[in-house]
Amino acid sequence: MQTLTVNIENDTLVDRVIWLLEHFKNDGVEIVAKEDLDDLKLLKATQQEETISFEEYLKNEN
Repeated sequence: MQTLTVNIENDTLVDRVIWLLEHFKNDGVEIVAKEDLDDLKLLKATQQEETISFEEYLKNEN
C-alpha cells in the first residue's frame, strides 16, 4: 500500500477533492485525515502499556 499526503488550504477545494477520491473507494482507495492517522498512531503506541482496573485507578488517584 502506498500513502499519499495532500495539503489543501481551501475548504471548498478539499470538499471537491474528497468527492473525487470517494469515487475510487471501490478500487481500494482509503481516505484518512492526517489528524485521525496521528491519533491512531498514538493509540497504537499505548497498546503495549500495562493496564489497571478502574477501581485501582480510583484508589490511587491522588
